[in-house]
Amino acid sequence: MLQTTGGNAFLIMSVLVFVAVVLLLEGFFMMWKSYRGPEARKIAKRLQALSASLDKTRQSQLLKQRMLSEIPVFERILLNLPRARRLDRFILQGGLDWTVSKLLLSCLALAAAGCLAMTFLAHQSILLGATVGVALAALPLLYVHRRRSRRLLKIEQQLPDVLDLITRALRSGHAFSSSLQMVGEEMAEPIAGEFRIVHDEVNFGVALQQALTNLSERVPITDLRYFVVAVLIQRDSGGNLTDVLGNLSRLIRERLKLLSRVKVLSSEGRLSAWVLGLMPFVLGAVMSLLNPDFMEPLWHDPIGIAIIKYMLILMVIGIFVLRKIIRIRV
Repeated sequence: MLQTTGGNAFLIMSVLVFVAVVLLLEGFFMMWKSYRGPEARKIAKRLQALSASLDKTRQSQLLKQRMLSEIPVFERILLNLPRARRLDRFILQGGLDWTVSKLLLSCLALAAAGCLAMTFLAHQSILLGATVGVALAALPLLYVHRRRSRRLLKIEQQLPDVLDLITRALRSGHAFSSSLQMVGEEMAEPIAGEFRIVHDEVNFGVALQQALTNLSERVPITDLRYFVVAVLIQRDSGGNLTDVLGNLSRLIRERLKLLSRVKVLSSEGRLSAWVLGLMPFVLGAVMSLLNPDFMEPLWHDPIGIAIIKYMLILMVIGIFVLRKIIRIRV
């Protein structure tokens, strides 16, 4: 009897401990979801993106001033730099939640690590170490630039669908501000977030003209600026906005089709540029593996080291020239 009672008590305690652990994990999950979940991140991004505009009116300053650094000392230093806000807007256009101080410190850390590694570990000259440090320091900036380019390209590809949605909303009797809200709710990111910001700014008391101007500042795309100019002109002089937006949507689609056709026709040139840019490095690596004695003077002899330095400089110049040739603007 005592053994049965003890076994039941142990079983009950085990069940209670299991339930307590499950509830504790559930509580931690709900806490994480409240602060770090998808909805919380979505709201945080909407609040952070409001700092990307150049508007200086009192209404639009409610949520605009984003912190440039989480460290007060760096914050005061960055506020004195004239281009810190522009760099912050550059980061936001890439869809990143970095601060300016994080980007600059990353560049500085990579530059110092590259310079020290080449100078003390590889026993190279300070000039070569500084060159490697500068090249490594540019990597975070190149990453942000690539993210920004891809995000702006995606917004440009989404713009015709947005114009069609606004046109259908206006034809069905909705107001223009309601059509902006519909774009923010029904379209995919990243363009939905930008139009939600416009709608939020209008709700905060910013004039529609200023809110659309802020949109063109945050998203520097020519086609989007055409949309803003068309809406502003229609509000001043009147006219059928639905026809204007329909024609603009069709024009953007035709331009994107032409751009895709140009990319297909220039694919051979881009492939040739990649081959010419990578061939010296690939051949150098293959020859070093197959015949290291033949390539050894190139790495240790002063003349070989000088050849490598000038070759890298000429390669960088050649890459920029090839990139300029294969980039065709439509």
